[in-house]
Amino acid sequence: MPKFENENLLVGFDTSDDACVYKIREDLVAIQTVDFFPPVVDDPYMYGQIAAANALSDIFAMGAEPSLALNIVCFPDCLPLSILREILAGGYDKVREAGAVIGGGHSIHDDVPKYGLCVSAFSHPDEIWKNTGVKPGDIVVLTKALGSGIVNTAAKADLLTSEEYEPTVKTMAALNKYARDAGKKLGVSACTDITGFGLLGHLSEMVEASDVTVELDSGKLPLLPRAVELAEEGIIPQNAYTNRDHFEKKVAMPEALPLALQDIMYDPQTSGGMLMALPEEKADAFLEEVLPHCPDAAVVGRVLPKQEREIRVL
Repeated sequence: MPKFENENLLVGFDTSDDACVYKIREDLVAIQTVDFFPPVVDDPYMYGQIAAANALSDIFAMGAEPSLALNIVCFPDCLPLSILREILAGGYDKVREAGAVIGGGHSIHDDVPKYGLCVSAFSHPDEIWKNTGVKPGDIVVLTKALGSGIVNTAAKADLLTSEEYEPTVKTMAALNKYARDAGKKLGVSACTDITGFGLLGHLSEMVEASDVTVELDSGKLPLLPRAVELAEEGIIPQNAYTNRDHFEKKVAMPEALPLALQDIMYDPQTSGGMLMALPEEKADAFLEEVLPHCPDAAVVGRVLPKQEREIRVL
């Protein structure tokens, strides 16, 4: 896809970043993103919460504060409108928690329900984060546990009890606002959120753009309950294999590393955590700030000068 040339488009689709950034004037930019998807849980209210948290995450990954959201809705005629009301209520409450407002939206008829948001934010251009700028000597922090794609696949197949599924639902519905707040307070080198490309895919985008290598400690990765067990049983979403095919040439993976753990690192996440690079001396202070809100947050890697592969897994 060709780059759209416009001096006011500071961040566009050519950088694989989380949202676009458009300069309104020298001291003000607009940040905008859009995301929606079909249900990942049976509860319509929680579905609305998760879809909204996922869309809002792109704004938080840019270091910004969401201001205005518009609903995007696809809904079939065969379902009662009470379900739609619950979906919209979940989205409304999550947007309100983020400190933004919903100003309307658009709906169409579709055979499969789909919900999400178009989100806008405004900021000073110097305060925007990007997924570039990772520096040797930085450490890498992940703020949510991995494995939601695998666990969601198991839930769709009725392989989990509601109690077993609850931690994953809670994680997906959690806002990345609090990780953004900690990063704003202490300063980060670069940031992105983990969604469809999985941990290794989104990390690859960060390090490729920054011309560095990241040493990733697989033993420190936070994992959702039962994610490893389910992966060992072969409960893997198709997109995890797609991610592996696309990104594995950029990853130095130990042959002895269990296949289940490798699959989790390629697993596509729904409303995943933030992946943040920051100076090593800030690591303890960052964790102290973020752990009360993101209890699974952990330092998972360190940044090295550029080597043959972009990612080295230990």
